[in-house]
Amino acid sequence: METRDQKGLTEQEFLQAYAQKSYPRPYLTADLVIFSVTDGQILLVKRKGHPFLGCWAIPGGFAKADETIEETAARELREETGILCQADRLTPVGIYSRPGRDPRGWVVSQAYMACVDKNAVTLQAGDDAAEAAWFRLTLDREKQLWLENGTVRLSLDGSCAQLAFDHSQILLDAIRLYHQKRKEYIYA
Repeated sequence: METRDQKGLTEQEFLQAYAQKSYPRPYLTADLVIFSVTDGQILLVKRKGHPFLGCWAIPGGFAKADETIEETAARELREETGILCQADRLTPVGIYSRPGRDPRGWVVSQAYMACVDKNAVTLQAGDDAAEAAWFRLTLDREKQLWLENGTVRLSLDGSCAQLAFDHSQILLDAIRLYHQKRKEYIYA
């Protein structure tokens, strides 16, 4: 005997009548903060397309329907930087869903972090990344955090026009988590 809900519908009948369009759906993305295990530098990519064309960002992108969000993260890292990282080596940082965080619409991102030996990888910018580079994390006299690479200096206070989306917040959260877990990474 099939079970029926308070409206007298079986599950199959309910699903046939279910109107997905009645509920707005966000786009799902994965973002990654990659640390160099040897010196703590952070990997960024320069965006090749809109939005934020020419700005620096953490690697990431849209999920596909046939993959987990961890698989999305690993795929996007490989596509944008050439770095291979297994999905099970990713540490969750947080979910980012602030309205307006992405000008393309309602985009929710699961951010991860991982550590790699930058001396054992060859960066190869690809997909929607024009460039990939390691940035040194510095703290100035006013206790302001910066990411630096040559003449490029990016503030992590949220006011940097050269840093895409809400990536300064994701980076700050990942940096805090990295310093809490650094011993685990070093001795793993």
